[in-house]
Amino acid sequence: MQITRQADYAIRAVRYLARQGGSQRAATSTVAQEMRIPPSFLAKIISQLSIAGLLHTSRGARGGVTLAREPKEISLLDVVEAIDGPILLNECVGDPGSCSFSGDCLVHPIWKEAQQSLVKRLRETKFDLLSNGHK
Repeated sequence: MQITRQADYAIRAVRYLARQGGSQRAATSTVAQEMRIPPSFLAKIISQLSIAGLLHTSRGARGGVTLAREPKEISLLDVVEAIDGPILLNECVGDPGSCSFSGDCLVHPIWKEAQQSLVKRLRETKFDLLSNGHK
């Protein structure tokens, strides 16, 4: 599994906004330039993050984007799933009946445990820590 480029750009954009203080409005052109995100990508990403309730957008001379929630309330999982959808390491984790070996598969529990670990780690990683340079 690999996080898509679009999800990576979304994480960069949210991290930038979190570093600005969360409620500080930023021009999309500034976000694109500072975080090295192609503007055409950023427009779509902002739309998806807004639909997911992670960003507020406003148009006009004083327009821009802001976080819809505090950085401590937004996780890496929120952003990745807003862009890429639910994390699924293998189809059988989401639908055990999709595999003809579902009753006898020794690998299924490993896929399931790995996915649970990844989801847990992403859920626990909040942008207040990422915006301050902590790991």
